[in-house]
Amino acid sequence: MYNDKDNPISNLLPKSALPAIFLAIVVILLIASFSTFYVVSPGHRGVLVTLGSVSSDFKQEGLGFKMPLISSIIQIPVKQITSETKADCYSSDLQQITIVLAALYRIPEASVVTLYRQYAGNAFQALIDPRIQEAVKEAVALENAESVVKKRDLIKTKALELARKKIGTILVLEDLVIRDINLSKELEAAIEQKMVQEQEAAKAKFTQQKAEIEAKTAIIRATGEAEAIRIRGQSIRENPAVIDLQMVEKWNGITPLVVGNSQGANILLPIKESKR
Repeated sequence: MYNDKDNPISNLLPKSALPAIFLAIVVILLIASFSTFYVVSPGHRGVLVTLGSVSSDFKQEGLGFKMPLISSIIQIPVKQITSETKADCYSSDLQQITIVLAALYRIPEASVVTLYRQYAGNAFQALIDPRIQEAVKEAVALENAESVVKKRDLIKTKALELARKKIGTILVLEDLVIRDINLSKELEAAIEQKMVQEQEAAKAKFTQQKAEIEAKTAIIRATGEAEAIRIRGQSIRENPAVIDLQMVEKWNGITPLVVGNSQGANILLPIKESKR
């Protein structure tokens, strides 16, 4: 018959410690069982790491199984990410300009494992940010400070093109958004003053063009009126009956009375019809 005295472990440990040991074993088993499951969140892919060894395949989003305690899942986002950075640049006229911009990028599925191995999963700081800053500096160096302020869309387009070439196909750089362009106070004041002067010059030019158009319009109108008078005069000379026709058209039906005076002038007075 089995007796606790025959168990060497029972002889070494007091009976009061056995429940605690049993509870610890149960907890360890529960932890081990739960650690066999993993969940990859939506918009992410999982990289399986077992005792420091990285699996060559990524895990799709959802529930999966792994080796308990010795394996872990690193989640890498594959949805679009927005990160902000800034670049200290010099324009072609050697003016210092700080450009604050946002980078919109995403990690392709095929690059998930490679990015984790080469850049520890931090693709922006290790790969994207340095190349974006380099691209922005190259784009700004081609323009003077005033053009950088006025042509920010052109700077953005050039920087985006250069950055995509530098990054390659391991990542997809969707877009660059220039959020702010910081200049020195002196340079900002000089550019603002120049813009005001250009606006005033444009306004003066518009006023001058308007006056010239109005003068030309007045000349055309006067020329037209003079031509109309000349044509009417010529028509009357060639056909005096035109005046009689105009008088008949304007007659109101009342017979005029001609009255003479000592100077030989005649006055036409209308004769009112007598009422019967």
